[in-house]
Amino acid sequence: MERRDPVGIRFEAVSKHYGTQAALDRVSLEVEPGEFLTLLGPSGSGKTTLLMVLAGFTRPTAGRVLVGGRDVTRLPPHRRDFGVVFQSYALFPHMTVAQNVAYPLRMRGRPRAEIARRVEEALALVRLEGLGQRRPDQLSGGQKQRVALARAIVFEPRVLLMDEPLSALDKKLREAMQIEIRRLHERLGITTLYVTHDQREALTLSDRVAVIEGGRIRQLDPPRTLYEQPRSRFVAEFVGEATLLPVVRHGSGLFWRGRPIRTIRPVPETDPLFLVLRPERLELLPATGAAGEAEPNRLEGTLEDLVFQGESRLAEVRLEDGTPLAVRLPASPRGESLPLARGSPVIVAFAAEDAVLVSDSP
Repeated sequence: MERRDPVGIRFEAVSKHYGTQAALDRVSLEVEPGEFLTLLGPSGSGKTTLLMVLAGFTRPTAGRVLVGGRDVTRLPPHRRDFGVVFQSYALFPHMTVAQNVAYPLRMRGRPRAEIARRVEEALALVRLEGLGQRRPDQLSGGQKQRVALARAIVFEPRVLLMDEPLSALDKKLREAMQIEIRRLHERLGITTLYVTHDQREALTLSDRVAVIEGGRIRQLDPPRTLYEQPRSRFVAEFVGEATLLPVVRHGSGLFWRGRPIRTIRPVPETDPLFLVLRPERLELLPATGAAGEAEPNRLEGTLEDLVFQGESRLAEVRLEDGTPLAVRLPASPRGESLPLARGSPVIVAFAAEDAVLVSDSP
């Protein structure tokens, strides 16, 4: 299969109402040609509705959608030339793998020789060579998902839409398929919109991630920026593991329960403020009496548990105000040598560059 010139997508103030309920609230979003963009959010956030508006299955209440500069808002789904992959696979059980993949080409009236060639190429791309004569009930979950993906790309669509395509797979297979989808996107360069509620999946796959909540985009950024520089409390809590502590301003300083917090990161101007602590960015130290109490970025607590998790150990700490805090330590001889025992007083320390502050406002 050959790469087509990718197209861009633009949503202009798109809203969708069901009665008085707004599923989408004036969403404006631009997807670059050839980009892999993920719509990430909890159930009911509006991410699937936005995808269905783009696919043509849902008509927006207001706003418009442009693909390659052309207004497609009122264009029926079959005329949009999009490939779509659903969570349920939607394979025809009475057809073979090859017949399932060939279906979009037959509907477009392509010659038989071309269909055979393209089906073979599509199955090779998803690493299902030699399985064309099997039926869906003879395939594993991962193989079924690959067939659905091959069917979505066989006619070389301008845009590929994927709605929670891996949620039915087990963890190991899901992670393997994430790499396969990323590899396929790099090979074909199709502009792709992907919907998921799994933040790790979004970070793994995407060029950029749009976090959606309440029918609005709360943040749109590359994965690393989204994780390391969340712009609101919602994004910080939804993307990755984190503990958020309320911080107050006093003069020119920042404090948590009277303890100084130092950061080199931008500090939001709105209140209330919260300190975002990622477990892998924290250091756990034995408490040494009163020494160091006034030092910035050092919090006192009690070690409640230490759990071995393979590549890391998870320390469960209870801070002095009762807040539970997770600290992820490397499972190495160095980490094992720390004199830490359940019930012992500890210090949780972190660098100024890892002190991220957010507010309730996006």
